[in-house]
Amino acid sequence: MTCHGALEGITVVDLTQAMAGPFCTMTLGDMGAKVVKVELPGIGDQSRGWGPPFQITESAYFLCVNRNKRGITLNLKTEGGRRVMHALVERADVFVTNIPRDTQRIANGVDWDTLHALNPRLVYCLISGFGATGPFANQPGYDLIAQGLAGLMSITGEPGTPPMRFPAPMADIGTGLYAVIAIEAALLARERTGSGQFLDVSLQACQLTWLTNLSGAYFVTGKLPRKLGNAYPSIAPFSVFRARDDYLVISAGSERLWHQLCVALELESLEDDPRFATNADRTQNQAELTELLNDVLGRRDAGHWIALLQEAGIPCGPILDVAQALAHPQAVHRGVVVEQQHPAIGPVCSVGNPIAFSETPVHYLSAPPLLGQHTEEVLRELGYDTARIERLRAEGAF
Repeated sequence: MTCHGALEGITVVDLTQAMAGPFCTMTLGDMGAKVVKVELPGIGDQSRGWGPPFQITESAYFLCVNRNKRGITLNLKTEGGRRVMHALVERADVFVTNIPRDTQRIANGVDWDTLHALNPRLVYCLISGFGATGPFANQPGYDLIAQGLAGLMSITGEPGTPPMRFPAPMADIGTGLYAVIAIEAALLARERTGSGQFLDVSLQACQLTWLTNLSGAYFVTGKLPRKLGNAYPSIAPFSVFRARDDYLVISAGSERLWHQLCVALELESLEDDPRFATNADRTQNQAELTELLNDVLGRRDAGHWIALLQEAGIPCGPILDVAQALAHPQAVHRGVVVEQQHPAIGPVCSVGNPIAFSETPVHYLSAPPLLGQHTEEVLRELGYDTARIERLRAEGAF
């Protein structure tokens, strides 16, 4: 028997837009769930308009997080639109939304209480900037806001530089991944209890978890982390270094690796230098150590040093641009780039799911949908005949 994914048989209703929610539901779709993406008629997911770049008519931003979904439009301000949504939810396992709670209740009838009453087995996941409760619960949130609030922007970059955000939307992506974890855990719990539950996942809380070792050091010392650029706060050498023609990264994260690095670079004398005797000493004297290593590394090209250090068993590597990273032989071997045929714009590429399942592999069945592409198809699956569909159309329900 062929299995199309670990989540085969799970149906997801996706009422999200932008990045965090769509990334979550795309990941569920990659793993075999049937995902129906619901968008506003005539407008759709706000990320459809985020560009440039566009691939002909479609936003690259939208295309990167909406594969493996069927797309429909619904106007939830109409009675017919709400009825269709409720019919979808009655047959669904998971509902994911990032609509604010007040809007859900007052205008759209897609709040937890309403949908849970329709389908007590439903796993309902709300993704928001700040969570469903608390003094900031009603504040809007985007990735940039979460990065700023989580403390990371204050310590990103070189010393003396202004606050710096991470260039990819890491708060969104991290939140999307936490939402996937929560949904899968809730589905497993439902197998024991028979009941769904409400999941409250916020960008701020998820981004704060990225502090990990930084918050750990703060809890122990009471001292704020400081900007270190590419240096690591508790391991050295563990940074970016400069060869003759380019930069490279070297990670000597143990005393054994430090010894091997000194031997490989013919710098055995550094092992007897009290400034570098232990990892704690090297961390305290990173500036001097980096200068010494750069002096040696600057005599030859990066490729020479990478080959030499890899032969010595020292973790190291080049610093690639985006095109080089996507074309790296190991990335190609792992199938990192997925190409799909889009109904309007031809071949569309995206970064694939990184998980390799031995028995239930991820799959890529469909390209990101056009706005409303599957509305009539889904309505017919729900039992709507042509006359009822036309009445919904006349009502402006889709």
